[in-house]
Amino acid sequence: METSQILLVFFGGLVPMAAVAFALGRRKALLSDAAGSRMHSLPAQYGVYVATWMALPALAIGIVAASAALLGLQVPSAPFVLSFALFGAAVGLMIALRKVEPTLRARNAIEKFVYWTLFAASLVSILTTFGIIISILFEALKFFSQVSVWDFVTGTNWSPVATFRPGQQAADSQFGSVPLFAGTFMITLVAMSVAIPVGLLSAIYMSEYASYRVRTLAKPMLEILAGIPTVVYGFFAAITVSPLVVEVANFFGLHASYTNALAPGLVMGIMIIPFISSLSDDVINSIPNSLREGAYALGATKSETIKQIILPAAFPGIMAAALLGVSRALGETMIVVMAAGLRPNLTWNPLEDMTTVTVRIVDALTGDQAFDSPETLAAFALGLVLFVVTLTLNLISIIVIRKFRQSYE
Repeated sequence: METSQILLVFFGGLVPMAAVAFALGRRKALLSDAAGSRMHSLPAQYGVYVATWMALPALAIGIVAASAALLGLQVPSAPFVLSFALFGAAVGLMIALRKVEPTLRARNAIEKFVYWTLFAASLVSILTTFGIIISILFEALKFFSQVSVWDFVTGTNWSPVATFRPGQQAADSQFGSVPLFAGTFMITLVAMSVAIPVGLLSAIYMSEYASYRVRTLAKPMLEILAGIPTVVYGFFAAITVSPLVVEVANFFGLHASYTNALAPGLVMGIMIIPFISSLSDDVINSIPNSLREGAYALGATKSETIKQIILPAAFPGIMAAALLGVSRALGETMIVVMAAGLRPNLTWNPLEDMTTVTVRIVDALTGDQAFDSPETLAAFALGLVLFVVTLTLNLISIIVIRKFRQSYE
């Protein structure tokens, strides 16, 4: 049987069995209640209890078999595992039905099951994060066994050699990451210089000044920007914005490359505006009206109230929105590769071509070089350093948010 057929039979068999288990558990509880035995929980809760205990053995058998296959262990054939899982579901159904008695606290059991389900869901995200760290770390260590960490972090020349000749050493390549991170931070700075002011001011207008009609029309139109694919933004940056930047620079007597860093930064800022605006708008709207009314009662104008009361109260949320925008800008690839190019260039001039860390990671992992070559392994080293940078920014933002967070009754 194919995998799709196995999954179809597995879940196709569990769903009807769960419905039957729910009906049987509920019916038994109703009959017991009608016979004069006062049940602890509602009949539907007994039905959920029986359906849950019916599905758990089957799911456990399926997860164990899949995990064993991933670890390379020998497992029985798929039809046998499927039959065994459905048999386990039937056994679980019979055992759960026997437990449906007045003394069974089905409601408490369901609450405990929900608690552990939510705990497992949160644990999955944590374990996924650790898995990402470990997978990046081991590959990065292979790279740092060939290239000095100090040279990688402080080097100002990025010129890896894709194909090593016999006897050629890794030292023939230069893996200085400073130009890549300089380009990343330069484009991110340009993007946030556009996104934060425009996004915050639009959020203030929509939450404090705009009428209900204008707000219901403007906010969805603004959030449409968040749904545009990044490749479309890349076309817009390369075809429209970049030539416009070159023309404006020439008008002022400046030289600008057609693959400059300013164009993708501006377009990226436009792309991030909905994130800043929407989150800031929600935060500002969550500020209690009593603060506004108190400021008006003391004689403050609307602009003074916004500047001295609303924005300080909403600062933690606005900070979180800005951090989300920074993270979005640091991880963007398509706009940069289409409008800024691939040349690692260490410069302070945003009118020159630059590239970012994520672009070099994609370029290294999509080439024809061997996976264990230093150029390919450099992608994992770049990812590790970028992870450390974003983690540091997150920690700083958490400290700032906790410092300025206040409680408003």
